[in-house]
Amino acid sequence: MTEIQNESPLIDPSVVDAPVAAPIDLPKPAKPDMGGFICGTGRRKSSVARVRVKPGSGQLMINKQQVHEYFSQEKDRNAVSAPLKATETSGSLDVFVNVKGGGTTGQAGATMLGIARALKNYDPNLMKQLRDGGYLTRDSRMVERKKPGKPGARKSFQFSKR
Repeated sequence: MTEIQNESPLIDPSVVDAPVAAPIDLPKPAKPDMGGFICGTGRRKSSVARVRVKPGSGQLMINKQQVHEYFSQEKDRNAVSAPLKATETSGSLDVFVNVKGGGTTGQAGATMLGIARALKNYDPNLMKQLRDGGYLTRDSRMVERKKPGKPGARKSFQFSKR
């Protein structure tokens, strides 16, 4: 009976009293490309954002426009700059974004994810703040396709009993 208890990892005191393993090593930072940029890609609905980050003065350009010129709504501007504020890197990094497809909300969500992924590649130590804020989570919701014989994805024509 005692032999079975010694084989169990829950009862064996050497396993219970074992020192805690070393923390998991974070991945190494990505190597910059020829221009010194670190890249990240974000997607949301049907929008795709290609983000490039490099150390600089803190400018944020989206399709060669300032963020307040490109996004007219405050919620979109806040969503785009949220990962930079969460990691406190908004004044020290230049961010250049090329975004296409979809509408403004999808583009803002794609840009937010792309910036978060680029920051993660730039400095893996920022991953905890980005993960806790939910900026690295891909929102996979897409528009449902239209079904044949119906006017929309789920809408039906008016039913006539007689």
